Amino acid sequence: MGTSSSSKGSPSNVPMVPPWVPDVPSGPPDNTPPDAAPDDGIPPTPTPGDNLDLAGVGEGDGNPAPTPVPTDDKARLAPAGRFGAARTNLTSFARNSDRQAMRRGIRHYVSQGYGGNGAATRRMGGTIRSSEALLSAVSGGAANPFQALGAPLDPALLAGRSADDIMDAVTDAVRPVDGTQDSESSRAAIRDALSDTLEKYPAADLLNLTDQQKEHAIEAFVAGDLYGRFYLDLGTHVIENAPSTSAGLSRLKEVRDYIRETVAEAFRILKAKGESLSKSRVATVVRDAIRETFAVFEAYTR
Repeated sequence: MGTSSSSKGSPSNVPMVPPWVPDVPSGPPDNTPPDAAPDDGIPPTPTPGDNLDLAGVGEGDGNPAPTPVPTDDKARLAPAGRFGAARTNLTSFARNSDRQAMRRGIRHYVSQGYGGNGAATRRMGGTIRSSEALLSAVSGGAANPFQALGAPLDPALLAGRSADDIMDAVTDAVRPVDGTQDSESSRAAIRDALSDTLEKYPAADLLNLTDQQKEHAIEAFVAGDLYGRFYLDLGTHVIENAPSTSAGLSRLKEVRDYIRETVAEAFRILKAKGESLSKSRVATVVRDAIRETFAVFEAYTR
């Protein structure tokens, strides 16, 4: 249900978006309104300008405010207790399978843990860039650099190889191992997305997917990598607070299904608007789908 390694979650006093995360495609500025007071009694994390220091601790004594927190997410430090409200709600979910608590937890995960859907989207810059590489890798044609003569996905080199071998080769080509948890998460999401595509389309050629099959693979990858980020941050917390390990895994499946459903709806909305996953547009479409997904999470109010 998770990635290959567990995590206690991202700590405070680290950049909200690590400096090594790729930049996302440019787009319109964020128009995210300030967080409304949550209905579950947990106040939102104050935003820059609320007399906070870089650790997110309020002064509250009438002294002049310290140096403003940088607005660049790669310089802005995560506040102390960034996932506190998310953990509180996810504890209730883990113990009682309360879906409203789960959704409130994910709302706080986005709004407080990552400072809103804009910053959360930028945190997934690696997912966006990997989606470009994945689309290219599974698109046949002589112009495909992944499938050029002697390249890692050269069809001649992979002729006669099993589906497992080809999925491994695509994963290695798209997201090489670099020792980070992000790469582990993305690699697992790529592998799962390809497997899911073969399950839905048994006759699919993984090195030359149809447009419909590519859409499915990209959507599955995005959903899987968003879940992978959640798992690294809070998955262990859910398991530790569930009545049993099996119950914890069941709860995580509910989270994964919720993320998948929301991602799928985001892609459907974009497709209805005429957006397509062409090579020139895939990064923009994936960025917008991720942003819409996080916006839905953040807007939950029950």
